Amino acid sequence: MIKKIKNINNLAVFQDFDWDNSVINNNRQIMRFERMNILYGRNYAGKTTLSRIVRAIEIGRISEKYDSPSFSVMFDDDSTINQDQIANVQKNIRVFNEDFVRDNLRFIIDPEDNVKSFAVLGDDNNALEEEIAILSNEIGSNEENKETGLYKRLRDFKTIYTEIKSANDQFASSLDRQLSEKATGRNTGIKYKTNKFGDQNYNISKLRTDIRKVMSGSYNSLDDDKKAEHELMLKEQVKSTIPLLPTLSLQWEQFCVEAEELLSQKIGSSDKIIELLREVSLNEWVKQGYELHKDKKEICMFCGEKVSDERWSILHKHFDDESRILEQKIGKLIKKIETELQTVQKLFVTNKNLFYSNFHKEIEKLTESYSEISSRYNEQLEILKEQLSRRKEAITETIPLVRPFDCSQELRMILDSYEHCCIQSNDFTGSLASEQANAREALRLQEVYDFCLTTNYSESMEAISENTKKIEEAKREFDRTRKEIHRLEELIINKKRQLNDEEKGALLVNKYLTDFFGHDFLSLKAIEDNNNGEKKVRFEIVRNGRRAYHLSEGECSLISFCYFVAKLNDINTRGLKPIIWIDDPISSLDGNHIFFVYSLIAAEIAGTGAFEQLFVSTHNLDFLKYLRRLNSLEIQPNGKTKSCSKQYFVINRQGHNSTLLLMPKYLKEFGTEFNYLFSCIQQCSCIEVVDDSNFHLFYNFGNNARKFLEIYLYFKYPDFSEDKLERFFGEDRVPSILIDRINNEYSHLQGSIERAAMPVEVPEMVSTARLIIDKVKEDADQYTALMKSIGIDA
Repeated sequence: MIKKIKNINNLAVFQDFDWDNSVINNNRQIMRFERMNILYGRNYAGKTTLSRIVRAIEIGRISEKYDSPSFSVMFDDDSTINQDQIANVQKNIRVFNEDFVRDNLRFIIDPEDNVKSFAVLGDDNNALEEEIAILSNEIGSNEENKETGLYKRLRDFKTIYTEIKSANDQFASSLDRQLSEKATGRNTGIKYKTNKFGDQNYNISKLRTDIRKVMSGSYNSLDDDKKAEHELMLKEQVKSTIPLLPTLSLQWEQFCVEAEELLSQKIGSSDKIIELLREVSLNEWVKQGYELHKDKKEICMFCGEKVSDERWSILHKHFDDESRILEQKIGKLIKKIETELQTVQKLFVTNKNLFYSNFHKEIEKLTESYSEISSRYNEQLEILKEQLSRRKEAITETIPLVRPFDCSQELRMILDSYEHCCIQSNDFTGSLASEQANAREALRLQEVYDFCLTTNYSESMEAISENTKKIEEAKREFDRTRKEIHRLEELIINKKRQLNDEEKGALLVNKYLTDFFGHDFLSLKAIEDNNNGEKKVRFEIVRNGRRAYHLSEGECSLISFCYFVAKLNDINTRGLKPIIWIDDPISSLDGNHIFFVYSLIAAEIAGTGAFEQLFVSTHNLDFLKYLRRLNSLEIQPNGKTKSCSKQYFVINRQGHNSTLLLMPKYLKEFGTEFNYLFSCIQQCSCIEVVDDSNFHLFYNFGNNARKFLEIYLYFKYPDFSEDKLERFFGEDRVPSILIDRINNEYSHLQGSIERAAMPVEVPEMVSTARLIIDKVKEDADQYTALMKSIGIDA
């Protein structure tokens, strides 16, 4: 359905018309066309211009006589059609206006010309009709929300296609937004984290490439330690050369050999003091005393007695040179061991910060290992040292060497590994840039991998792929069904061509003329011509069996409209439920015929419901009164019926421009011409300032005032006298003379045609309107009722 005529420009009386600024209710809400629409407008207001816009969409062209016309028509689905698109639009529209009459009933222009024929289905071939019925049943109904047959199948596949595609598009769009945000988003985008990910030109295309990498089976994601290692690598600066540790020469084997020799060396036991040999501590105590007293004291400082020469001789033999030399050797070896203990303990002092971060774990591991192995090494040296100390204390007794565990080789390996790390770290300086690039790539791929896990990217792509398959399948089935429908429709058309009967079209027009208008003396006749064996049919207007000439304007109107309504049943229209626009069908008809035209519309169009949307325009208030009764029933999904929606509009011309408005309540609900004329005079009487919004009232005032007074005074003074104005206005003759002058001069240009070239005397109009209203007010009840009828509380 047509939702609204959005705008019109440079099209006859419509200049810069904008629907959204004009067609609004009292609450400033923008209204729209409904399924049934009634339009009222005075002559020359622009009714036919509106119909020509819709007919241009029907026939695919607009008159070349218009100078740069433009318009835009919006439909229910919010699609629009403008003047540049009409040639490529296929809409089921049927318009009745003077252009339709001129194109189809050419005899009106040229009495020697004919009426364009049309055909309806004949009824003389039952076999073909049965075949057509079967094919039509297979195709089914295309009525919205009531489709059957192939049309239902078409709708179902379209629904599947539309719903899945819409959902899939939204899903894919949402995923694309996530990809875009991850690739180039200001806050979280990889592009803006070049320090970490390394590509300032990163985009969604590169992200998709990275996604393919991380989604492949060969990709291994980073654990937290590896990520931290890469992040540390990115913080690295070029480091100074790391110095090597001093060379450590471990003497473990030498110590063991010397210790074994010293521990096993025998010393003579003769001339020894047996008691001291038995008591090591006592021997040590005596030895100290011996050293303190030798060559220095003759008196024992402990007992106070003189040490005899014999005792000195015994002591000298006990502490002889052999023992002393052995003690000295043992002491020297112990000192060597203690020196190595200190060297091993202090040698491995490292600083991992001198190394690049990728060596830190290795350095930490080596430091820990060295601490452990060096402690064990020193423990073994202590064991060796303890054995030597025991031999030194019991110098005369040999001790078998208990050889400690040798871990010197492990210690050397640690030192070698540390030296290797130093060399590697020093060499790493040259490859730092490439290693950092590798770290950035690894971190970027991990970021992409984490993004894919967070967004369930694989599942999303599988869902999109699966939906795409369903969409493609639905599209294939939709296209296949549509082609099948087209094939069957073409087949039906071919079969219908065999049933076409132009005579039926003429008889249908005649039926309308007879049934609705009683014109059995005027009819259409189908005349068959054969040119070279080709059948051609034309229509002629006949009266009393002979071709008719000199038809009256009313007769032309009747035949034209009956022809249009009958043509709605032709083979190209029947069953399509088109948009129907009927422009002022009663322009030259009397009162009875006006009612008959309404009856034809009500019975054959509104009553059948065979239309998608209906527009009827008129200039006649009596016809408008009938149109208010026009109704059409719609079947609801629950099977019940209700009246279809209806809207009323008025086409209002102001000077040279027209606009479309909602019809005022008094005209829509209580409208007669008398009410309308009264409203025009009442509005004119209230004007204080003249502007573009009210100036049109003065141009129509002469006609409006004349017709109002004729009606009003006819019922007030029904005696056919000619002095009604004087009687109405009383003894003061000035008002009646002034009103009579304005009514005659401005409605008929009486006295001088030059009157039309002169400006309207606005003060005269306002004064006259007020005189009329003041006189009407004297009958308070009637004045109150008239005001109420136009929606004003008096």
